[in-house]
Amino acid sequence: MAVAEKKKNPELDYELLEVGPQFQLVDGEQVMPPSLSLNHQLVNGKLFMLISQHLEKNGLGGLCLFYPVDVVLDDKNTFQPDLIYISNERKIELHYNRIIGAPDMVIEILSPATAYYDLKHKKDLYECYGVNEYLIIDSRLYSVEGYVLTKNKFELQQKERQNGTINLNTLPGLQINLQKLFA
Repeated sequence: MAVAEKKKNPELDYELLEVGPQFQLVDGEQVMPPSLSLNHQLVNGKLFMLISQHLEKNGLGGLCLFYPVDVVLDDKNTFQPDLIYISNERKIELHYNRIIGAPDMVIEILSPATAYYDLKHKKDLYECYGVNEYLIIDSRLYSVEGYVLTKNKFELQQKERQNGTINLNTLPGLQINLQKLFA
């Protein structure tokens, strides 16, 4: 008698994980990032404050969230970006414990263990699923790369180092002074 093969459902398996260590689902595999460095957390906190203050000051709607928040792109890829922004116009599904669909903007702060995913794999999927703007921040090298989705492809719009300023396409009028960000 043949035994029925149990089908794997990575997204369902991921949802059943108990609260505890933060995992991401990358191509159906559970990936556990290392603990965030203090510098990583400080940069993320400053960015969250800058964006939140900009939204409030300018009467802009939307939602700014920081790690850990699950962003489900498909049944094999659930990421936990460092920071996301979702405009009121963006059609996504907000659930109790996750977001289904692509945010308007994603910010990833590189760490040695996850840099490959952020620079290549995640970037390709964020592009594929229609994230409008993607910032990659290297807090150790004090640099930022800003990509904007143009004709369904990410184009490098800005590349700045320690003393530069980044202007966000998704949030017009918001300038991020890198010297202050990395201080």
